[in-house]
Amino acid sequence: MFEVSEEASKKIKEFLAEQKGLQAIRILVTEGGWRGPFLVMALDEQKEDDEVFTDRGVTFLVEKSLFEKANPISIDYVHSTFGSGYILNSELMKHWKGGVFGGCRNICESCEDFK
Repeated sequence: MFEVSEEASKKIKEFLAEQKGLQAIRILVTEGGWRGPFLVMALDEQKEDDEVFTDRGVTFLVEKSLFEKANPISIDYVHSTFGSGYILNSELMKHWKGGVFGGCRNICESCEDFK
C-alpha cells in the first residue's frame, strides 16, 4: 500500500511546479545515525527495478526491494511547533509512528545528496 495525504500532495505539486527536468519523486532509505534508517524523498528517473505509484498526478518511485521491506508507506505534510515538513511512515519507521522524528523537511533535488 502507498498513500499520500491531500496536504502532502499539494505541497509536492508546488515543489514540482518550480522544478525543471525531473518530475518523479523517489522514496529512498538513508541511515539515520542514532535514530536508525528513515525514508526521504528526492527527484530521480525511473529505473528498471522500481515500483511506480501515481497519486493525484504525481509519480513516486520506490525500489522494489525497499518497498517489500517498507510496505506500507504513507506520506503526510504536517505543521507543528518544530516547523513544517513531510512525515514518511513505513514498516521501517514503526517504532517512530506518529512522532516528529519520522520527518523529512524537504524534497532533495537529487538522490546524489544521499550518497
